Amino acid sequence: MKSIEELVRPNIRSLAPYSSARNEYSGHVARVFLDANENPYNKPFNRYPDPLQEEVKTALRKVKGVREECIFLGNGSDEAIDLPYRIFCRPGVDNVVAIEPTYGMYKVCADINDVEYRPVLLDEKFQINAEKLLNATDANTKLIWICSPNNPTGNCINRDEIVKVITGFDGIVIVDEAYSDFSSERPLRLELDKHPNLIVLNTLSKAWGCAAIRLGMAFASKEIIDIFNKVKYPYNINLLTQQQALESLKDPFTVDNWVKTLLQERERLMAAVKELPITEEVYPTDANFFLAKVTDAQKIYDYLVEEGIIVRNRTRVQLCHNCLRITIGTRSENAELLGALRKY
Repeated sequence: MKSIEELVRPNIRSLAPYSSARNEYSGHVARVFLDANENPYNKPFNRYPDPLQEEVKTALRKVKGVREECIFLGNGSDEAIDLPYRIFCRPGVDNVVAIEPTYGMYKVCADINDVEYRPVLLDEKFQINAEKLLNATDANTKLIWICSPNNPTGNCINRDEIVKVITGFDGIVIVDEAYSDFSSERPLRLELDKHPNLIVLNTLSKAWGCAAIRLGMAFASKEIIDIFNKVKYPYNINLLTQQQALESLKDPFTVDNWVKTLLQERERLMAAVKELPITEEVYPTDANFFLAKVTDAQKIYDYLVEEGIIVRNRTRVQLCHNCLRITIGTRSENAELLGALRKY
């Protein structure tokens, strides 16, 4: 592969990052803060938060098994999705390749950054072919996006094919593992040392039940993470988010129990949905949701809305015609969904 320095946009290579007040005295103990034009009253909210979220990263290292210097924290995963475009892709010149169907923000960020987006269709089992993905690249392809477990299909992407893409591509491969806590596969974030061109995304929004605090993660080599920190806004993670993340990370055992319960509910709900006369197919999943092909997705979706039950209609997504994406809820929520569908 090309060196990271070669892949980075020239203007980003030469960028002088903003030096925040909280960075400049790093390594020293301070008692009086008269440097950042803050109001001295209304503690603790009067002070700017730690710009590098070091305490949160230390807690994450224990849970995620990744060194602090290899962790970037973003305002949701969306910030971690946007930054690679800003770092590696020249607007109007470069392009990215992605599997299709997949999470829609990869394309949204490409459009925002004026970067050509090249989707490569999955096969009938929602799997990739590494050769097809690599054949879609050219000299100006900077990123390849792979979501595993994938959204909206739910399945893990074949690991051997992902590795072929990583080792066969000159640029950056980004694997989004937002749903990896629900999968039995070994997370790719634990193999960063093998792949210097790999970025792995993760989030506290799913298994950790913290969607409201907006905390996403990117795991990569220190070289890549240093560039992320150079380009990000100085105080991108607010104090309240950092505090709640620390509180949540104290109790991984509760999260493990949530995951076990959701996996049990997933199997029960999928089995019940398979038996419904409206169901044509329920696809295998490694996530906290599943995709179901039904007789008429739009009509069933509209009916459920009227019943006060919201699922996701994916019928306009490629390979997902007449498919509903159903998230696993509590046992009572799942029972309410089944009751409504049985009356349809």
